Amino acid sequence: MDKDTEQSYLGKGWSFPPVFDRHRREVNMVMDEKDIEQSLNILLSTRPGERVMQPSFGCNLDIMLFEPITTSLITFVKDLIKKSILFYEARIDANKIEINVENIESGLILIEIDYTIRSTNSRFNFVYPFYTEEGVNQGIILRNSGFDR
Repeated sequence: MDKDTEQSYLGKGWSFPPVFDRHRREVNMVMDEKDIEQSLNILLSTRPGERVMQPSFGCNLDIMLFEPITTSLITFVKDLIKKSILFYEARIDANKIEINVENIESGLILIEIDYTIRSTNSRFNFVYPFYTEEGVNQGIILRNSGFDR
C-alpha cells in the first residue's frame, strides 16, 4: 500500500493552509500527529459562527484583543480553549494549558497546550502564537515531550 492510499489511525485531512498539487491535480493531505496539530491550529484560529455548517465550531480568542491581561481573563481563556478541545478535538486530552504573556509589549501571546493523544498515549506540546497586533513570521511550534506510552 503506497503512502497516498494508506489508512491513518489518527485521521487524514487536507493540509492547512490548503496546498494544491498542480501535477497530481489534488490537494496535499496530512495524517496522524500532523493532522492533529493542524486541527488545533484551525480550532484556535476559527471564530464561532465562521463555519456555516458548524456555527459553534471554534474558539473565540478575539475576546483578548482589547481586554487588559488579568488573571481572570487568562483563566477564562484557558477554560474556553479546554472546552473547545473537549468538544471539537476528541482525539486528544488537554493536560495543561498555559498563557504566556511575556512578549505582550510586542503584541504576542503564546498559548501553550500540553496534550496526550488518546489512542497512542503520546504526549505533545503545541504552541499557538496569538497576535494582538499585526504579526510577522507567524509559525506554529510542536514538540514531542518525550513521554510516549
